[in-house]
Parts: sequence; structure tokens; C-alpha cells
Amino acid sequence: MNSIKNKVTLIGSLGNIPEVRSLDNNKKVARISLATSEVYKNKNGEKVRDVSWHNVVMWGALAETAERLLQKGTEVAIDGKLINRNYIDKEGVMRYITEVQANGLMILGKA
Repeated sequence: MNSIKNKVTLIGSLGNIPEVRSLDNNKKVARISLATSEVYKNKNGEKVRDVSWHNVVMWGALAETAERLLQKGTEVAIDGKLINRNYIDKEGVMRYITEVQANGLMILGKA
């Protein structure tokens, strides 16, 4: 059961092209914004589409794959875990970030 304590699986579409950086050790990191949506009927019977945006980070070979193959609008399945971190911005304000650290990527459709 330990393997499911912090597990996230998302299916959605990229909102932008991957933002890829090369680090000093030649390792790459890619960041994407992933949109997921849910459709339901409200109390008046009207169809409602609710879109949520998720920040996803990929490292190493996964980042290189994202750089080569992903583009805005690509539909993907992401498997990973939630990461929480914080930092102090230029104005001295503490900022909190929750993102998905991807362990797996499956391309479902091209944009």
C-alpha cells in the first residue's frame, strides 16, 4: 500500500509548449501546464464544463521526451506524485507551490 500514498494520475491537454531548461549537470527539467476537465449537469439541468489547471514538472529523460514530442494542445496521461514547496519572492513574500512531479508520460493524441 505504500506505493499509493502519494500518487496522481491525470489525463488532459497541454496549455502551452513545454518550458525546458538544461541544468549545470546536463540534466533537463521540463515544466508544463496541463488542463483537465469535468462535465456535469447543475441543479438546473444545464451542462457545465469545469476546467482545472495543473503544474507538472518532468526530469531527465522524461523532460527530453517532452521537449521532442509535446506541443500545445497535445493530450497526455501523466502519472506521478504531488510535490509541495515554498520560496520567498523578490518582494519578500512567502509563496507556496503545489505541482505534480511526473514519473510517467503517455501521449494520447496530437494537437
